[in-house]
Amino acid sequence: MTYSIETKNISKSYNGKIILNNISLKLPSKGIFGVLGKNGAGKTTFLAMLMGLISPSSGEINVLGLSLKKHKYKILNKINFQSPYVELPKKMSVYQNLLFYSRLYNVYDYKVLIKNLSRELFIDELLDLSYGKLSSGQKTRVNLCKALLNNPDLLLLDEPTASLDIQTSEFIREYLIDYQKKKNSAILITSHNLEEISFMCNYLIIFDNGEVKVQGDLKNILKKRKLKELIFND
Repeated sequence: MTYSIETKNISKSYNGKIILNNISLKLPSKGIFGVLGKNGAGKTTFLAMLMGLISPSSGEINVLGLSLKKHKYKILNKINFQSPYVELPKKMSVYQNLLFYSRLYNVYDYKVLIKNLSRELFIDELLDLSYGKLSSGQKTRVNLCKALLNNPDLLLLDEPTASLDIQTSEFIREYLIDYQKKKNSAILITSHNLEEISFMCNYLIIFDNGEVKVQGDLKNILKKRKLKELIFND
């Protein structure tokens, strides 16, 4: 069986401090996976490892059935990342940004793809505007468009609806659910929003002090405990 993400006893330490401790996960090849945890639980470090930005102190990481250590650049062609905390070049227009990244990802027929995605995400009227002049909601939709340019088999999202208004948040969630079903892909989402994870995800991982506290099918987990109890009460 090929897993979208498989980690084998990965750990990470900085200056003697343990950030991640013996993390072992096997996430299905398709679906939406939610990662919950308090600040400092290790979620961001985990994401950075999956993208090859940080190497584990020990352990192995496989992404889409390939060893990240041996096939890093092959894997990077098949995944993408979006976060409201990572901005695109502000002085470039939206279209210039999307054009730049589509070429960076070696996207075929990028003009048609940009046109279609910009319509789906309601950013077609923003294409000529400077990225730096956009609102938070507009930037989120543009960043998501950028992350979908290479049609990723695995999409990594770091708090994709943080600081957004209710209407924009609902649109992003519904869009991602429809996208995953249409592409039959894998999406991993980190979030502090319990409602968001409950609504979007079919699989749950909870980090606590650098360790995996809970993992498994979300419906089965919720039959036993409430999410709020799992995160805040133990």
